[in-house]
Amino acid sequence: MLRFAAPLAAFVLTACATVPATVESPVRLATMQQVVRTLSSDAFEGRMPGTEGENRTVAYLIEQFEAAGLQPGNHGSWTQDVPLVEITGSNYAPLTIGSQQFTHGSDWVGVSYRQTPHTAIENSELVFVGYGINAPERGWNDYAGVDMHGKTALILVNDPDFRDEGLAGPFNGRAMTYYGRWTYKFEEAARQGATAAIIVHEDFAASYGWNVVESSWTGGQAYADTGTDGSGQTEMNGWISNNAARQVFSAAGMDMDAMVAAASQPGFHAVPLGQTVSTSFDNSMRHYASRNVIGILPGTSRPDEVVLHTAHWDHLGRCTPNAAGDDICNGAIDNATGTAALVALAQAHARAGATARSQVFLAVTAEEQGLLGSEYYAANPVYPLDHTVGGINTDALYVMGAAQDVTVIGGGKSDLDRYLDRALAAQGRFVTADANPQAGRYYRSDHFPLAKRGVPMLYVKSGETLVNGGMAAGEAWYADYNAHRYHGPDDEYDESWDWAGVMRDLDLFFALGEALGNGSDWPNWNVGDEFRGVRDASCAASAEGC
Repeated sequence: MLRFAAPLAAFVLTACATVPATVESPVRLATMQQVVRTLSSDAFEGRMPGTEGENRTVAYLIEQFEAAGLQPGNHGSWTQDVPLVEITGSNYAPLTIGSQQFTHGSDWVGVSYRQTPHTAIENSELVFVGYGINAPERGWNDYAGVDMHGKTALILVNDPDFRDEGLAGPFNGRAMTYYGRWTYKFEEAARQGATAAIIVHEDFAASYGWNVVESSWTGGQAYADTGTDGSGQTEMNGWISNNAARQVFSAAGMDMDAMVAAASQPGFHAVPLGQTVSTSFDNSMRHYASRNVIGILPGTSRPDEVVLHTAHWDHLGRCTPNAAGDDICNGAIDNATGTAALVALAQAHARAGATARSQVFLAVTAEEQGLLGSEYYAANPVYPLDHTVGGINTDALYVMGAAQDVTVIGGGKSDLDRYLDRALAAQGRFVTADANPQAGRYYRSDHFPLAKRGVPMLYVKSGETLVNGGMAAGEAWYADYNAHRYHGPDDEYDESWDWAGVMRDLDLFFALGEALGNGSDWPNWNVGDEFRGVRDASCAASAEGC
């Protein structure tokens, strides 16, 4: 049974007592600087899973967690093994649709999630399934009345109403839901029995250009090794460029824009395009193991109830060299800062004294390869998800000075917003709406595998309205970081960084952790949210926990 016992007044007192503006921060700046400086040094070789850089990272995090006052978080062990498989496609044949052939890389990309040496799609009927959504709670099913076995699904990216300016509509308007993410679309196509699934790319709908698709979907692709050889997946998942997709619709005697408009309306039915799909490629496999690192500060009175803090420790390892020949992607901001935050927050909670509930600090692997470490933990939780109260994810803290605001990625989804509002009020800060809600960033970081299994999770980023320089200064910092450092060798530690904003954000996260840790209620997703049903079912099945 769900419990909502803690009165808001009690929380307000807790939050205000935790983060008063006049009291010294409970989180130590020196710890943040030391850990970020160390993890982003060349000695850690970019923290790529499955390399010596991982070994050094894991050993260092265990040392830091222990020094902070945590205990091993996995039944006496500091780590959780994460089995992975890397599948690399090669010898790609063209993608043949009807009488047209499309070139791999420039026109289409495709991979197999199955552990098979050869993939061959032969004369699979092509069916346009609109946005590829089956959402009974929203009265929407693009697959109604069609049997997809042996067929290839052609799918639009994002949600049916993402072009709307506001946040109202069957799928929250401009704000992407999980149904808009490409990950969901491939999962649903597999559930429908499709042989293959191909998503039509569009820059605005996807929030990135074709160049990102091409670079991300060629070369080795890492997946969680579930022991099933990926047998439940489609034979191929891929993308097709917008120009190539228009040629496909034209060959079928259809106008693509008109078909997209039709797919955006309730009651849309899948449309066979009268063409077949064929292609083939080889696959090589590499099996290896990585590790999540887990520490716990046991609760004083309800230790079986868990507050979760997450961040990914990994980055890209060696990458394309910069002009100076440096080929190590150090990942100082992304995500040595978030990993350091786990250490600094653990230290702060240990110094302040344990809360009634346990505080668990989870540093996950392989985020850059598709949230694989967090996905593995969520599928194999050390602490039952129906005993996990909620959590806070930290991914890339921005060292650009103090901000007056925060951006809540995926705000308005759960009761955790109440906690955040109170903690922000204590700091005199405010929430700024996500400027790009169509990008679906809530579904692209490590809190998401937990969220989709029902655990309420917060993902909060520093805002752009800086105390010094306002929004113009914040936007300039973001633009410079994205253009010159993000996912490149120049994301390195800088002794001149302004940490003021980071420390205010960490004070915020500390306050949230304490409020959740000392509270007695069980936050839930808002009514109508895509994750409400799974949380309700999880809680109803448990005699304890939520």
